[in-house]
Amino acid sequence: MRANKSRDWRIYADFAQVLIGIARPLSRKDPLGLDLDQSLYALDSTTIDFCLSVFPWAKLRKRKGAVKMYTLLDLHGNSPTFIRITNGKVHDVNILDQLLLEAGAFYVIDRGYLDFERLYAFTPASPFFAVRTQKTRVPSAPLLTSRR
Repeated sequence: MRANKSRDWRIYADFAQVLIGIARPLSRKDPLGLDLDQSLYALDSTTIDFCLSVFPWAKLRKRKGAVKMYTLLDLHGNSPTFIRITNGKVHDVNILDQLLLEAGAFYVIDRGYLDFERLYAFTPASPFFAVRTQKTRVPSAPLLTSRR
């Protein structure tokens, strides 16, 4: 624990970027199972729960601690291209402000990232998005019966 206090976390982040830069070209030729020449990415997050008595800085609620890890995965080779760790209170859609998108690439994102204003801001980069839509309630229609 003392070693982590004396070392700057950025050295690990920089080293991770070097390793990703080496790994991505090696796995780029792996078959994807799709006839797609453009890059294909998936963006998602996971919440990592922490015990507040051990990690008081990770407060999420009164008695619960957590952080969120966001990952943009290059599906050609399953390499991460973007990783961010935030406190657990950050909403998924806010991470879109930190992404640099590749022109012409396809991005598969969950409905938690659905914000048309933010997605529209990406139009100069000409990316394509596949978004799972919000659940909508269909009003129940009266049962139609024929009278004979």
